[in-house]
Amino acid sequence: QLPLVESGGGLVQPGGSLTLSCGASGFAVRFYSIAWFRQAPGKERERFSCIDINNNTDYDNSVKGRFTISRDNAKKTVYLHMNNLKLGDTAVYSCAASRLPCWGLVKEYEYDYWGQGTQVTVSS
Repeated sequence: QLPLVESGGGLVQPGGSLTLSCGASGFAVRFYSIAWFRQAPGKERERFSCIDINNNTDYDNSVKGRFTISRDNAKKTVYLHMNNLKLGDTAVYSCAASRLPCWGLVKEYEYDYWGQGTQVTVSS
């Protein structure tokens, strides 16, 4: 079984909402920071949100005020609530886990586990 599995992606109209889930298995996710990445067509993958073991969060300006990251360690799941979705939010969304705090994560090799991603398409 994969260590991280994303779900909840799909097709949504501009202004709509989606909630993504990142389910963990095979490791103690409560000791890990979890970050969300996305990769739009023709662009590099970018990290836009992170939550650490103390529930401290960070957001890129592109999603701040629209997206909310949260975690439920009992369910071994991290959520991404996305509101007011825009055409530019279309991308493959992935989650990744690291033992480092969010503020210390700079390079992708610093993450220990990755999910395979889920497609989010914003279109009218």
